[in-house]
Amino acid sequence: MSRGEERGGDGGDGGDGGGGELTAGVRYMLASAFFFSLMSLQVKLAGRGLPSQEVVLARGVVTLVLSYGLVRRAGLYPWGRRRWILILRGALGFGALSCFYFALTRLPIAEATVLHFTNPLWTALLAALFLGERLHRWVVGPILVSFAGVLLITRPGLLFGGAAAAIDPLGVGVALVGALLSAGAYVAVREAVKTEHPLVVVFFFPLVTVPATLPFVSNFVWPTGLEWLWLIGVGVSTQIAQVYLTRGLSLVPAGRAMAIGYSQIVFVTVWGLLFLGEYLSVWSVAGSLLVVAGTLAVAMRRRMALPGAAHTEHPGYTDSDERDARPAATD
Repeated sequence: MSRGEERGGDGGDGGDGGGGELTAGVRYMLASAFFFSLMSLQVKLAGRGLPSQEVVLARGVVTLVLSYGLVRRAGLYPWGRRRWILILRGALGFGALSCFYFALTRLPIAEATVLHFTNPLWTALLAALFLGERLHRWVVGPILVSFAGVLLITRPGLLFGGAAAAIDPLGVGVALVGALLSAGAYVAVREAVKTEHPLVVVFFFPLVTVPATLPFVSNFVWPTGLEWLWLIGVGVSTQIAQVYLTRGLSLVPAGRAMAIGYSQIVFVTVWGLLFLGEYLSVWSVAGSLLVVAGTLAVAMRRRMALPGAAHTEHPGYTDSDERDARPAATD
């Protein structure tokens, strides 16, 4: 039994508790999902008038300052031992973040989030290809189930004919590429933390993101009015979510943390209804349930990224023993 499970079973903050009360760990994970969903909403709102890469740049600047402060406070050498893997992690994270933010501007917020949450499936495949991890037969079934869910959400005309979805194919393609890059970023994180402190891995994400974004914002649009609020809100919401994520992962066993993480889909669905006038079809609901079921089945059976974690600064471990052995990445 892992230490996370021991904490989860003692009735303490990370456990089930009694009387149906939400424990501290569960509240932290729910708060993290809530603030990540607010980040997505604000990206969607800012993206109505600003290029998505400007939003990526704004978040990168905020998190660069914050993560550098954490590295300095910890007294760490910020440039790492193996810079190539740190730069690779940063580049993959930048690509994943850029794709996710672009998809948010082209797709309904719930569908974009669900498609991005397929990253644990890609992680399993990439880990088998590049880290030599065995791809068990029980992983293949859930992967196929999740991809069936993706088909129900996107409903390509070639397969569904008159029932095809009126959804932007470019947005769908970019969202899936972002999920793939997110999985690649997570695989790079797993390699990097063999020699690097997690805070240094965290620091290199925005360190690479900020200069990588600049060539894509040549036609800079100066934010006005509420757009400044959305941009600041993206950075602030992200940082608050990171804090709650870190605290929650220290109290909640891996399997429960994974399950709670999917509450972000519920939150963004609500935001879509309340603020964006976006309604999920029966097809999208069914497809989302299949994606969640498949990715959850894969991720709970192996050491895997939290859904959507690789485009965040937090490494996103779900392996309790390894997580406990490392310092927290944010606080």
